Amino acid sequence: MSIKTIDPNTISQPDLHGILLTAVAPRPICFASTIDREGNVNLSPFSYFNVFSSNPPILIFSPARSGRDNSLKHSHQNVKEVPEVVINIVNHPIVEQMSLSSTAYERGVNEFVKAGLTPVPSETVKPPRVGEAPVSFECVVTEIIELADTPGAGNLILAKVQRIHINETYLTEGKLDTQKLDLVGRMGGNWYIRANIEALFEIPKPIRTKGIGVDGLPKEIRESTVLTGNNLGRLGNLESLPTLEEIEAIKANDEIRMMAKKMGANAAKHKKQLHWLAQKVLEEDQTHKAMTILMYAENL
Repeated sequence: MSIKTIDPNTISQPDLHGILLTAVAPRPICFASTIDREGNVNLSPFSYFNVFSSNPPILIFSPARSGRDNSLKHSHQNVKEVPEVVINIVNHPIVEQMSLSSTAYERGVNEFVKAGLTPVPSETVKPPRVGEAPVSFECVVTEIIELADTPGAGNLILAKVQRIHINETYLTEGKLDTQKLDLVGRMGGNWYIRANIEALFEIPKPIRTKGIGVDGLPKEIRESTVLTGNNLGRLGNLESLPTLEEIEAIKANDEIRMMAKKMGANAAKHKKQLHWLAQKVLEEDQTHKAMTILMYAENL
């Protein structure tokens, strides 16, 4: 495996920008509505964005200085004048309008109008929220951290959530439904990613259990030529190895009995086929059964 190593101080800002934004992805998108002291509304998207605390509820986004002329984003200027922002979440139904709003219009131009989005009055802050957004957060700006005064430098906007507005279309039994939300994320260049049903997958949270770890797996399983790192990570999340009784019982499985009959005395080939079977079972989220098959293979 060949590795290319780069000192970020030796390449141009555009090249560094491209590497960072392509590698650190997908990124959620902050669709920020702000207002200046004259009452002019601005609506702009930023993918330097995330949630950083739930108590207190803090969102942070970063309007970077222009890499071309070092100018400040209007959103950055606005929150310095009026320290309030509505952070709207972007999903697929509004992604093209969101992208259009990123156009470098002159200060004072209302991107709600340009993008054809609906401004809805907020309850606790002056900037309006996006009516079409699945979720909107009314926030007060508690701190602005300007990282540098050079082209491409970020400016961290710390925003404390005052109100949350949720379109009930995206709720299931009163809770936000990831599959319904149809969120989008920012990739490098012109690329985005859509978190639709085909792209979503679940992983059991290890914080609810104490897994045995990959180091707790038998050596032959750790060194399998079939199982991937992801497969081993899932197996390592098990709290314990199967019992001898469970390993013995798996022999009665029809597929395993047929495989044993087919493989005959070829133990090496039989073990490899069992590893393929265990991988298939893992992909069906039957982790304990997969581990039992692998332990059975160990004993051949």
